[in-house]
Amino acid sequence: MNDRVLVIGYGSPIRGDDAIGPLVADRLIDTIDSERVVVHSRHILTAELVGEVADAGLVIFLDASVEGVPGEVRCRPLVPDPGATMSMAHFLDPRELLAWVAALYGQAPPAYLITATAQTFDYAGYQLSPIADNAVQPMIDWTHRLIDQFISQSPAA
Repeated sequence: MNDRVLVIGYGSPIRGDDAIGPLVADRLIDTIDSERVVVHSRHILTAELVGEVADAGLVIFLDASVEGVPGEVRCRPLVPDPGATMSMAHFLDPRELLAWVAALYGQAPPAYLITATAQTFDYAGYQLSPIADNAVQPMIDWTHRLIDQFISQSPAA
């Protein structure tokens, strides 16, 4: 099992709260001091990530959601789903990306999706609503918990 964690925050930086994924990833880049953790801040999920996802022991996706009460933070495990529908906001759904990994490499690493329910997707360059801004730290906390749990259970590099 690979002992590396891959964190990918994604979303549109010009669509209000949809920027929460990359903004949380940017903050994590500044707070994680481990060679075993790689953090990416992306606008969209693309097929170019397949190899990097396949090489990870754990993948954590960070994104805004339309489901739930605005500001609500959720963490759920993901499984590969070749039938996952593409949305207008992102090129690939994370489950579809995991399905590509499973199809090409025979298996996909464990993965989680941490989301914060958005209040607005109006145009705003990297500016979150106050409700979404309050969800940033809980998303960071969830990410750290998943990373710490994974690292504590895997052999050192």
